[in-house]
Amino acid sequence: MRALQRGGDYMALKFHTLDVFTDRRFGGNPLAVVLDADGVSEAEMQKIAREFNLSETVFVQTPTRPAHSAKMRIFTPRSEIPFAGHPTVGTAVLLAELNAPVHNGEQDALIVLEQNIGTVRVGARLRAGAAAFAEFDAPKLPAEAGALPPDDILAAGLGLIPSEVGFENHVPLCYAAGTTFAFVPVVSLEAIGRARVNGAHWERAFEQQGVSGVYVYTRQCTHTSSAFHVRMFAPQVGIAEDPATGSAAVGLAGIVHQFDGLPDGTHRRIVEQGYEMGRPSQIVLTLVVAGGKLTTVRIGGSAVRVSEGTIEV
Repeated sequence: MRALQRGGDYMALKFHTLDVFTDRRFGGNPLAVVLDADGVSEAEMQKIAREFNLSETVFVQTPTRPAHSAKMRIFTPRSEIPFAGHPTVGTAVLLAELNAPVHNGEQDALIVLEQNIGTVRVGARLRAGAAAFAEFDAPKLPAEAGALPPDDILAAGLGLIPSEVGFENHVPLCYAAGTTFAFVPVVSLEAIGRARVNGAHWERAFEQQGVSGVYVYTRQCTHTSSAFHVRMFAPQVGIAEDPATGSAAVGLAGIVHQFDGLPDGTHRRIVEQGYEMGRPSQIVLTLVVAGGKLTTVRIGGSAVRVSEGTIEV
């Protein structure tokens, strides 16, 4: 809605921030969601995302189909992206909290979001006294997406030594599920804690490969309930390090299916991320395997609202 002029024409847009993939404030991955953004240009969206300076900012618009909940566009501080996990979970939780009716103290909703990657259906579960939880099926299954340089080049890009790259039968690969990531297994929690964007070596290792980010993972975890401890670096899109990356977790499902030999059935894994940043996050990753093939990847997590206000454009 266009506001009154005060020395010039501007819009006052309502926004909320949430912490996603956590059940408590000041953990997880922060997200800004700007509501009623139909009148906001793409250039203005990018400026607002740069102003919030979070991994992603969502702009909620009127859906093209009345049966859907909303259209959403997702921006990093540098560019628009077609899909991301924590914006999907956070936006669904917010819209459910704002709009879903309450029945016997429960507030469940199916939130249908139009994204650039396609339509994403998210189930949101709200309970009194507990953090909201949302879960969605990935709109695209992960697929291999090209080769990576030798281990010594990858290790140099991450500030590690070559013997720290790889474990068991896991080797570095590129996988894509709407967004392409380089997946680099490392041997230990200690090694992943030392990983970093290592100057010019990083460009040689990763930026020439056309990936959106680098996902480093190990089986050694902080919590015994977790299956993987991960970190994600994406300086190419303005994210030095991400506290929780749902879109990359979709790709991790492809890695797990390829290397871990899962039998047919449903398999649930907890992925921990963000600990090195002081923003612990837990992503619930569910894989469904049928006939030896990965048929469904599901991403879930909690989200909590932190703040709200208006931003003038």
